Amino acid sequence: MTIAAADLHSTELPTISVEGRVARLREILGQQSLDALVVSASSNIRWLSGFTGSSGLLVVTCDDMVLITDGRYTDQAAEQLAAVGAPARLEITATAQCEIVQAITASASTVGLEADHITWSTHQRYANEWFADRQLTPTVGLIEKLRRRKDDAEIARIQRAASIADASLNAVRSRLNDSPTESEFAGELDAMMRKLGASGNSFETIVASGPNGAKPHARPGDRRLQPGDLVVLDFGCVVDGYCSDMTRTVAIGDIDHTQVRMLKVVTAANAAGLAAVRAGVAGSEVDAAARVVLADAGWSEAFSHGTGHGVGLDIHEAPRLGATSADILEYGDVVTVEPGVYLPAHGGVRIEDLVVVTKDGCRVLSHTTKSPTP
Repeated sequence: MTIAAADLHSTELPTISVEGRVARLREILGQQSLDALVVSASSNIRWLSGFTGSSGLLVVTCDDMVLITDGRYTDQAAEQLAAVGAPARLEITATAQCEIVQAITASASTVGLEADHITWSTHQRYANEWFADRQLTPTVGLIEKLRRRKDDAEIARIQRAASIADASLNAVRSRLNDSPTESEFAGELDAMMRKLGASGNSFETIVASGPNGAKPHARPGDRRLQPGDLVVLDFGCVVDGYCSDMTRTVAIGDIDHTQVRMLKVVTAANAAGLAAVRAGVAGSEVDAAARVVLADAGWSEAFSHGTGHGVGLDIHEAPRLGATSADILEYGDVVTVEPGVYLPAHGGVRIEDLVVVTKDGCRVLSHTTKSPTP
């Protein structure tokens, strides 16, 4: 059920607790013979500590976890660590973080760095200045793998974000009949999500009409919606750090036979993909289930991207649902299912739902109608 718009502000969200997360991370560090890990990705810092500031490092050792930030965040960091029960110390510095990190890792022989989240110049600085006498080890996806399975508090936030997106489109949908520009409608949709309680967008809202709809990630522009258009609406919002993601395609006025068929086929492909989602299934299998419907319709070449991706603190997370994906879906994953057909002469159609993976299927979080009527 979709949360009523009137309840989006009033329904209390469950408290997030991070107490057990660092223990799970330390098990992995032990398995990989790492004495310490320098966490630099903001989403990973938030997941482990609750801290949302724009400047900080988190250092995890076998018996300590320290958040290092600057004086702008003294009160905020202390409050956020306490709110989620983070087992972390807080260090505030007005100068370089180097000496503090060196002190925390003084007994560490091997230090892990998040390879996907530091630049070459940062790595060189760490290697030559911060950890000149230590062994540095690149790590990939250690915390991201732990983040995949969402707990009840995380799912509640993603569900709230999805419900705000549902309610927002419902509130402004009729404006599609008034020939707004793509940018105008995107702005109205964004404003409504804020009004209903979102802290921001998950990504730049896509409103792609007519020929622009054949570009899967078109940016909204000055083109006015007009009769005969298919309009791709791909959008999401953020609630307490967690994202939502949904796509619907609407038809303005009368559309041609090919466009009607596109809507029918993509809706069927979306249903086939949803039916394939369950714990233990490969992401490539979900992709294949949706893709075969498009291939049977003669449109295999008109589907130019993967069928889905994970969603959480980041809008694109593991697992990946694509033809070459080796990811296996797990209970508690939150993923999208978003097949599409893109034909420049007719426009584009994409239908996307956000779902929680369960043991025997999935629970759909997106409840906006898939009817193409504005």
